[in-house]
Amino acid sequence: MAFPEDVLTEDEHVVLHLHPHWKALIRPILVLVLAVAAVVAGWILLPEGSGGTIALYVIAALCLALVLWLTLWPYLVWRTTHYLFTNERVLLQQGVFSRDRRDLPLTRINDHSMHQRFIERLLGCGTLTIESAGERGQSVLHDVPHVDKVQTRLYELVEAHHDKHSLGDGEMREILADMRDGKPLRDPSA
Repeated sequence: MAFPEDVLTEDEHVVLHLHPHWKALIRPILVLVLAVAAVVAGWILLPEGSGGTIALYVIAALCLALVLWLTLWPYLVWRTTHYLFTNERVLLQQGVFSRDRRDLPLTRINDHSMHQRFIERLLGCGTLTIESAGERGQSVLHDVPHVDKVQTRLYELVEAHHDKHSLGDGEMREILADMRDGKPLRDPSA
């Protein structure tokens, strides 16, 4: 369930590793509590005898099916959904049995925005939309915890990556002057 470190490149390091906000688990927990309450109520309130025992087994079987479907499955989906921000890219991964992963290189991120409804502001989460150059365009990350801080951190990562991989004005002037003087080009990063 943990994100595998072997998908990172040699010089890449994780800056943020997030799962969707815990609010995604509210309904599954309520279903679990209600299922346990139904079984306990059936055990206490149903009459003794074969009819009551059969009814209790039916209630328990229905509750077990509901817990598996509406509690365990959403928990597994939540646990296997990863929002990973590194110094080189944003990795989005989800999937319980199969796996779907999308890599967004920081160089291709054009824009990012966040949206919070009132209840999301109270809970400290929201939706982060990342625009990237390419066929798939937008990536929407739902229920991102501390979405405002994550968006700011993403901005910092994109800017730092851009600054690291682009020439400054002074470096460009040096290269142009060297070219004008007929000097061989040298590696500006050396």
